[in-house]
Amino acid sequence: MKILVPVKRVVDFNVKVRVKADETAVDLTNVKMALNPFCEIAIEEAVRLKEAGVATEVVVVSIGTTAAQEQLRTALALGADRALHIETDQNLDSLQVAKLLAKVVAEEQPKLVILGKQAIDSDNNQTGQMLAALTGMGQGTFASKVEVVADKVNVTREIDGGLQTVALTLPAVVSTDLRLNQPRYASLPNIMKAKRKPLDVKSADSYGVALDSNVKTLKVTAPATRKGGVMVESVAELVDKLKNEAKVI
Repeated sequence: MKILVPVKRVVDFNVKVRVKADETAVDLTNVKMALNPFCEIAIEEAVRLKEAGVATEVVVVSIGTTAAQEQLRTALALGADRALHIETDQNLDSLQVAKLLAKVVAEEQPKLVILGKQAIDSDNNQTGQMLAALTGMGQGTFASKVEVVADKVNVTREIDGGLQTVALTLPAVVSTDLRLNQPRYASLPNIMKAKRKPLDVKSADSYGVALDSNVKTLKVTAPATRKGGVMVESVAELVDKLKNEAKVI
């Protein structure tokens, strides 16, 4: 069984981001970039399925500039077998990404697509759902447990008051939650081996997808600075401040 894992290059989660002076985007000058944490979880799950003998091949794919190959090499070091880079300098929205991934699915014919439920930069949480709709595959979102049984995959996720498990007929699309697993670190030998693993490059234009977007960013602003806390002497004073200053009660 082949597993396809779409991954994204994002700002490292330890970096405190800055907004450009013209408020058009986040300033990425000299900023450390990394693999999206939710994508790392997806890679880990795919590799575990291969180690368990369920999958035979794990293919990772990323869309973006040449710099995205750095994250693909990281994914190869974490255990993926081969990588595909769809090169474009265009900033794509979720639907554009899903359309390109649908083309990749048509070419690769994976039995399972595992991807992070969202990226920590755009925070959209919709590419997986769009991909499932475009390909006609069943979808399981926010997976905290994935179990492949014969021609089905059982996906468990948290809901209000408990857990819900859905059974999807393969092929299917699954998006991962934080609770699914703990990603491994890439060892130095595996980092060296990753340099020799195949990494194909194709242009986004070669897929014949119309990359028109209906999404427009109006402005990017930094969050308001948080004010320092204050100590109150009594419950009555707390209630008074909540009522008359914060106006939340």
